[in-house]
Parts: sequence; C-alpha cells; structure tokens
Amino acid sequence: MFLGHTRSDIGSEAEKMKFANSVNNLVCKFIRLELMSDDTELLVMERLYPMDYRSLEFEKRELYFDLFESELRALHKAGFAHRDLKRPSHISGFAFDNVFLTEKGIRLIDVGISAIKTQVGDQLFNKFVELELNELREFEEYFLNR
Repeated sequence: MFLGHTRSDIGSEAEKMKFANSVNNLVCKFIRLELMSDDTELLVMERLYPMDYRSLEFEKRELYFDLFESELRALHKAGFAHRDLKRPSHISGFAFDNVFLTEKGIRLIDVGISAIKTQVGDQLFNKFVELELNELREFEEYFLNR
C-alpha cells in the first residue's frame, strides 16, 4: 500500500521492479497495480515465504549467498542498483529485512529507492553500486554467521 509516508511513488516502484524482473529473479515479481475503492494504491507482487537463515546448514547458506551475489552483480551490470539491502539506522526494522531467504534462494523486496543507471547517470549509479557492494559484504557476514 502506498500512503503519504512512503519513500517512493507507486508507478516508479512498479517500473523499477519490472526492470529488475527482466534481468533475473532476484527481485520479487511485479504482478499489477490496483486502486482500491478508498483510493488506496496497491502494488501487487509475488508472495514470498521467508525462512529463517539458521534453518540451513552453513554450506547451503554459502551456496545461496554465492548465487545471490552473482544475481546482484548481474542486476548491476544491467544498470539496476537496489540501494536498500541494509536499512538506514533511523528507519525501524531489522538491518536486512529487505533480503528474504526462500525455498528458491535469496530474494529482494522493496525497490522503492532503487536506481536505474539510465535515469541517474554513470557517476551516481557507480556510487550506489559501490555502497551496495559494501552492504553486500555486511550481509554476507550476517547471513553466514548468524
């Protein structure tokens, strides 16, 4: 649901989600946009069933992480940066609550502040990727050693 306090608009998030979906399956699948009778805007997406990271043996987590890193780098190469692997400390929630472990591997949700290279230019995009790769290293530590 998109209300006044969200960090992005519904159309922008839908377009970014569709862009990422055209590259690989890392980002949750976009389904459609809806307008409810009370004028609330909804972005309908694939339902994910998250699992606790600790439910997998270390070796399986290593494999899942390697695939996650490969898919994230493929998104970067295609011109997409998620920008929200790790939540800013001033926003409530867990540090990596946009990163889900599912039966099919690691998936990303919430592309609201993501960036597409053609929209932000090379310099800004490259900075976003650099920051995201730093967050990726932090996530690796969290995911593998939790």
